[in-house]
Amino acid sequence: MARKVATKRRRPARPTPKPRPVKRRLDMPTVPPSEVVLTRTKGTPGRGGGAGGEAWRIEVAGKRAGVIFINLIDQAPIGRHASIQIYLNAASQGRHIGRTAYRKACEASQYDAIYAHMRKSNTASRRAAEEAGFSDATPPGEAQCVMLWRRAGN
Repeated sequence: MARKVATKRRRPARPTPKPRPVKRRLDMPTVPPSEVVLTRTKGTPGRGGGAGGEAWRIEVAGKRAGVIFINLIDQAPIGRHASIQIYLNAASQGRHIGRTAYRKACEASQYDAIYAHMRKSNTASRRAAEEAGFSDATPPGEAQCVMLWRRAGN
């Protein structure tokens, strides 16, 4: 009589959920760039706290609106480069805070070239990056959108 061997079932891998669409909140006006303040923090591992990393808290009217950080990463096809990421609180999205934070963080950074990696479907982040001075640098065949910011004069 053949004996059944119990095998552990693996869960199928779940794809990363797509970000929800961000609609401009008509009840909340856009925030002028002068009101967006970046406060440098020490960051945490993987969020601007490692070697070559930088991190800032994003504040508007004295309240936390999100975080933005730069990590030094080594990722194909670009190689070793500075990569920026931003996370805004839900109440801060759609108010032009992200585009101002992108620009201010890049200008305050030690790096002359900074890359932003995002889903191709994330039009809000792409538009914010473009408004901050990033340009499309997506290599052919790359699954994600890759944007590049360069310091003026470099």
